[in-house]
Amino acid sequence: MELGALLKGIGLGGGLIIAIGSQNAYLLRQALKREYVYTCIAICIVCDILLIGAGVAGMGEVINNMPGLLFWIKIAGAAFLFWYGIRAARSAFKSSSFDLGKQATAVSQRQVIAAMLAFSLLNPHVYLDTVVLLGSIGGQQPGAGPWYFALGAMLASIIWFLSLGLGAQYLIPVFKRPVAWRILDGAIAVVM
Repeated sequence: MELGALLKGIGLGGGLIIAIGSQNAYLLRQALKREYVYTCIAICIVCDILLIGAGVAGMGEVINNMPGLLFWIKIAGAAFLFWYGIRAARSAFKSSSFDLGKQATAVSQRQVIAAMLAFSLLNPHVYLDTVVLLGSIGGQQPGAGPWYFALGAMLASIIWFLSLGLGAQYLIPVFKRPVAWRILDGAIAVVM
């Protein structure tokens, strides 16, 4: 019974986290630039673990019963994503490209942490996916099933963020060409 809940958590959690959104796009960009990759991975993992745990513990019901809170989270998240989308669109139309060989850090660690936290916590979909959806499905599992389900979803998150952040290095040869950065920035602008 617990193995079934664990596998459900891995499957559903993995299916939700793999969808390319703002958090994944920012992590990919930082990994390609080789700027604070481990910090970004850790933030993504910790945020997901806390949100999935909160959802299975019953926070999803609290959020469902507070539509005003969810509304303001959506407004703040939409404003942040719109601003970042405009920024990515501008970058896509610039003729310059980022030189991966320079290893120059364009932003401070504090700025990267703030941005990664914003992408992780201001995105309204993160609450719908982790707290509400995973929380409500996990909460329906019998016995100790909710926590095995949560563990499965958390494992999927850990595997995904490690794979994305550390696997991006294999894409670096592609991103040595300016057109690749322009395409990535254009795709990020559309996703935002």
